[in-house]
Amino acid sequence: MRVLHVGKYYPPFAGGMEYFLADLLRALPEQGVEVAALVHDERRGGQGARPAATDAIPIYRAPCHGRLLYAPLSPAFPFWLSRAIREFRPDLLHLHLPNTSAFAALLLPAARRLPWVIHWHADVVSSVIDRRLALAYRLYRPFEQRLLAASRAVIATSPPYLDSSAALAPWRERCRTIPLGLDPSRLPDPAPSDLALAESLWGGTGLRVLAIGRLTYYKGHDTLIRAAAELPEARFLIVGSGDQRERLVALIRSLGLDERVHLPGFQPDATLNALLASCDLLCLPSLERTEAFGLVLLEAMRFGKPVVASDIPGSGAGWVVRQAAHGRLTPPGDPARLASALRSLQMDPDRRRLGESGRRALRERFGMAPIAREVAEVYSGVDVGVHSRSPQTTGAER
Repeated sequence: MRVLHVGKYYPPFAGGMEYFLADLLRALPEQGVEVAALVHDERRGGQGARPAATDAIPIYRAPCHGRLLYAPLSPAFPFWLSRAIREFRPDLLHLHLPNTSAFAALLLPAARRLPWVIHWHADVVSSVIDRRLALAYRLYRPFEQRLLAASRAVIATSPPYLDSSAALAPWRERCRTIPLGLDPSRLPDPAPSDLALAESLWGGTGLRVLAIGRLTYYKGHDTLIRAAAELPEARFLIVGSGDQRERLVALIRSLGLDERVHLPGFQPDATLNALLASCDLLCLPSLERTEAFGLVLLEAMRFGKPVVASDIPGSGAGWVVRQAAHGRLTPPGDPARLASALRSLQMDPDRRRLGESGRRALRERFGMAPIAREVAEVYSGVDVGVHSRSPQTTGAER
């Protein structure tokens, strides 16, 4: 079977959805599936790029001209989708959502003739923090629902997210839950030089708390910074770039935490691996269901690190921590409860046990081999010999 994946971006663009896609594409050939992907070129204003004949996995990168409300702007995407279908000749499209460019599949006869599997990474949440998204979703929802109506199968990433998703409610009978996974070989043990750099970033002794993620509205980094004020013996690194950086820097200064809380910005993978290997625990303090899963929780498992994460109603993050039994959960947006959870792990002499539980969960539940097997099973349940159904003729719309 030949499957064309349609995603947002692809590494070296840093993001959980992107890293998972890369790991999945490497794992699926072992299940007898040939794969290619169409994504956006992360270089703003670039001309796009076609795969080379020598590429192990063909990656088509459509030109992109920035983002509007977190959505890539790529007017040429339909043309690139048509090209990828023509050149790769897939039996099936695997659409990773949310992604406004995936709506191009509704326009192209070549795409409508193929069966679709939708990978539902997250709802477009009507955020109470960024209220612009509520209006945007009114425009987005009709196209989203047409994609779902035309799909043959939908993959949700956790039972809580599926249960709480209003968008997926009409299509529950075609949904299957398969968690995100991680290939541990993508995160090698750090080299001595990278560990030395990590030590310089930590800059001192005490409990080492690491947070990794875009500095954006739903990540809850301000909650973590306020919690840091209650832990005078701990040091905090919040790694990533984003539009909230200046606001977070101002908060750190206002609380007098400049010596213990640092925002080192974007860091390359080698440095991230060294920081994960050298931290005492990882914190994911996100606030909303926009944090649908938290792939960084699996990265903590790779290095045997315990976690403290927000137990967001309807999100998969709390479910992951419960499945792995590798950390503590706190209410989102509560600095005092977050500080208490961090302090409990600081004082826990058996902290290593939680980390080892995470390692075991990565081997047995969240590794890429079992995830790819389950995805291939979804493909096998789709009749790829019938390519005539289109969004205009689905039973759901009749």
